[in-house]
Amino acid sequence: MKALSFPKSHRLLRPADYGKVFNDVQLKVPHRNFLILATPNELGHARVGLIFSKKNLKLAVQRNRIKRQVRESFRTQDDLPGLDIVVLGRQGLVGLDNEAVRNALNELWRRLKRKHQHAQPPRATPSKPAGRGMG
Repeated sequence: MKALSFPKSHRLLRPADYGKVFNDVQLKVPHRNFLILATPNELGHARVGLIFSKKNLKLAVQRNRIKRQVRESFRTQDDLPGLDIVVLGRQGLVGLDNEAVRNALNELWRRLKRKHQHAQPPRATPSKPAGRGMG
């Protein structure tokens, strides 16, 4: 069984990393309680950043609970494409229990993967010239 970890290389750490996502949003996955913004990266693995405001989650304990849920959900996704992802919280999160948050996040990751697959341009296959051969 693969050991699940959440190293620094899988996190958006600098303001420039967040700015890259906000300035070049290529995938947007909305939900009633979350919004996921993503842009491709060249790293070959996904990185995640979290934004949960005091406006939507008044108490630090509420923000921390949701952030833990998002990090754990992200950590268990082993087939996410190479994207820089920002997860934003919306109003109504405080009323969700942990199971509802987990279910919403699993749905969001699934939708993000599907949108990424549909956004990829089809690969060009080299065409062979029509005819009998080289003679």
